[in-house]
Amino acid sequence: MSVDLDGCRELLGRLEQYYDAVPRSGARVEYLGPLSLFIREGQGWPFYARPALGWSGPVSAADVNRVRARQRELGIPESFEWVAETTPALRAAAEQTGLVVHEHPLMVLGPDVPTPVVPELADSMVVRPVGPDDPVLPSALAVPHLAFADPGTRVGAAGMAELSEAVRSRADDGSVERTVARILAGLTCVAAAVEDGKALCAGQHQPVGPVSEIVGVGTLPTARRRGLALAVTAALIADARSRGVETVFLSAGDDDVARIYARLGFRRVATALIAEPVE
Repeated sequence: MSVDLDGCRELLGRLEQYYDAVPRSGARVEYLGPLSLFIREGQGWPFYARPALGWSGPVSAADVNRVRARQRELGIPESFEWVAETTPALRAAAEQTGLVVHEHPLMVLGPDVPTPVVPELADSMVVRPVGPDDPVLPSALAVPHLAFADPGTRVGAAGMAELSEAVRSRADDGSVERTVARILAGLTCVAAAVEDGKALCAGQHQPVGPVSEIVGVGTLPTARRRGLALAVTAALIADARSRGVETVFLSAGDDDVARIYARLGFRRVATALIAEPVE
């Protein structure tokens, strides 16, 4: 039992180092007591606050309120992300300030698990990496937004017309150019399930040394229940392994989604928490 516990602590320690490192390519850091606030430099999705790397002491509601005040001052979301098992005191502190805490299964594919085979799909569908000059890239970046706007695994209403509109509406927001730069720098890798020149499902992984997190895997709502997310995730794992990544991890949306990822060999090791104001 002690070996398992020691191994879990070591793994969670590696993930903490990753969480602290991955935003730094696009953010500056302000240290506010036991918490680190990552502030994006330039355009792009805003970052969050999380426990300072190596912090093992208490976290109070006053600590959380101090960070929230700074986030309001900067005009960025009052968002916190952390691992429940690593910083257990932060949940109560966040809730005392009125934040709502969401739980997500934290799942790891260790180096001892074989790289999964990309499942076979319909002949018209190709699952592949998406490079910086790939004409599929704009739809690969747009489709997860449609997916997350209609969460869950059921077939939804948004289809090709909505995808085309999403690509058009984001044409001038700089997201494609930022992603191209990150791909060229080796900071982001994209994969997609492509049919008729459009990404019906896409996701990314973000390698930092021997660890990478799979993020943003989303399927066009009308294309759900076809195994696309599983296939894209398998392709991202294969790409990560080809780059020397040993530990691949992700946060599943809920237990139903976690069961899908378990089919690829992911195992739940902890709980990722996100705290946000009440909508």
